[in-house]
Amino acid sequence: MKNNKSEKSIVLVKRLIKEHVRPYFGKLLLAAICMAIVAAATAGNAWLMQPVLDEVFLNKNTKLLLLVPIAVMTIAIVKGLASYGESIYMEYAGERIISDVRYRLFSHLMNADLNFFHKNSSGKLISRFTYDVGLLRASVSTALTGIAKDTMTLIFLVALMFYQDWFLAIIAFFVFPAAVLPILYIGRRIRKISTSTQAEIGSFASLLSQIFQSARYVKAYTMQKYEKKRAKKIVEDLFNLIYKSVRIRSRTRPILESLGGIAIALVIFYGGTKVISGATTPGTFFSFITALLMAYQPLKRLANFNVNIQDGLAAAVRIFNLLDQKPEIIDSPNAKEYVLKKGEIEFKKVRFSYGSKTSHALNNINLKIPGGKTVALVGKTGAGKSTILNLIPRFYDTVNGEIIIDKKNIKDYKIQSLRQKIALVSQEVTLFDDTIRSNIAYGNPNCSEKQLYEAAKKADAHEFITAFKNGYKSLVGEHGIQLSGGQRQKIAIARAILKDAPILLLDEATSSLDSDSEKDIQKSIKKLMKNKTTLVIAHRLSTILDANLIYVIDNGKVVERGNHKTLMKNKGLYSKLYKLQFASQKSSKKKIVNLEDYLDKKNLV
Repeated sequence: MKNNKSEKSIVLVKRLIKEHVRPYFGKLLLAAICMAIVAAATAGNAWLMQPVLDEVFLNKNTKLLLLVPIAVMTIAIVKGLASYGESIYMEYAGERIISDVRYRLFSHLMNADLNFFHKNSSGKLISRFTYDVGLLRASVSTALTGIAKDTMTLIFLVALMFYQDWFLAIIAFFVFPAAVLPILYIGRRIRKISTSTQAEIGSFASLLSQIFQSARYVKAYTMQKYEKKRAKKIVEDLFNLIYKSVRIRSRTRPILESLGGIAIALVIFYGGTKVISGATTPGTFFSFITALLMAYQPLKRLANFNVNIQDGLAAAVRIFNLLDQKPEIIDSPNAKEYVLKKGEIEFKKVRFSYGSKTSHALNNINLKIPGGKTVALVGKTGAGKSTILNLIPRFYDTVNGEIIIDKKNIKDYKIQSLRQKIALVSQEVTLFDDTIRSNIAYGNPNCSEKQLYEAAKKADAHEFITAFKNGYKSLVGEHGIQLSGGQRQKIAIARAILKDAPILLLDEATSSLDSDSEKDIQKSIKKLMKNKTTLVIAHRLSTILDANLIYVIDNGKVVERGNHKTLMKNKGLYSKLYKLQFASQKSSKKKIVNLEDYLDKKNLV
């Protein structure tokens, strides 16, 4: 088991070197040269103790009295310049490595499937970029700077000690191997605790993300105490883990201090005996003891590095695990660019499940969306309408069956080229914490100002945008919090209008608008829909009266199809819903009954 952990650590280090460290070998080589100079200068200072004592203080050598200070000054200047070079090159390489890891992680997530984001909370993903990458940064800095620098310093000092007195050097170092096993054990414990700590921090970040985004509901349901209790538990768990880590880390100090004290005591006893007997000079002995004391600090740091690096290795495991998760929805080897012809879409015996082997969101669906026509989907919540919509841009892939666009399976098209021909407007509007202009231009980043303003006007958004102090440069806040629900919806519609894609997917695009605004937007949407293939998920029957074709979906199946007139003549489910919905509207004169709510309450489908 221990060997497996050691092997895994070696594999991790090799992977880091291969994938991220190797491009900066040039900088690291320059840093290594500077480190060697620093290490040699450190040993040189220790060596100078011999002539200072033997020649200057004992033999009264006036010539060396001048030369030794000059040598000390020269060594200090050289060491200072080399330290500067080593720091610059090492920091550059270290920061570049971490920047590459961070960007690679972000790029990887941008290519991840939509299902991946449903399975992993945003808070836990963010913790990878902050806490985990931060730990990796500290370990890389430790590994590149600390280990290399202290190892070189130790090599030069040990070489000097063996040069001065090889037997005394053996006495000085024979006790330190005894510290290896407990230090390795401590390192393994730290790595285990670090893994648990990182998981807890991910959970805490996830909790914070949820609470901050749902602050309105927390207050509305007076759940502050409940959320405080949840946060308190995670904070306490984090405290216990971190404090446990501190206690275990601190064990290295008494081990090393005790062994170091034993080594120095033995050296003083044996070395003092040799000086008294005249077998060696005081200068040689003090040069040796200076080198030993200088070597003790880097030796102690090297012993602690194993403990510190385990944090980074635990973080590397989590980061690489994320990087190793490959998207399932990818371009096939022979995928071609999608060149629009008619924009005709067809579902053939499509089955789809969100993970359950027994329950299907779609069950043998067959439907056709003629090119340039408008097709509406009607059905209760969970019937499968949004699933149908999400399969067209390949947010998910079918389990069985196929989706055809312009006579070809969508899997034969390159994903990016397919999605470039599709515009999506959902009832769940997503706006970025940026300006209104940037949010609209998301549909076409290279648009002109005239095109952008025209799109905003068609979406009935230009008037309220210009009413803001900063107009189109106004910030919308996180998730568009600075705007009303209707305003957010209009921005999303303007974005889709600006993209001007030949295939439109509208998931009740006017659901957040009042009746007057809805009428204005419907006019704009009708202009936008002209000569375009449009799929509309309808909750209000009033929005689909002019649809060329209507599908009624229930439990993942098509139960009715036809246009409004045909479905009304059939006197089936659609006819009942239409009559009941508009009868309710006429009697109340207050609101249009939401179709989904009605279906759920009456269990009519």
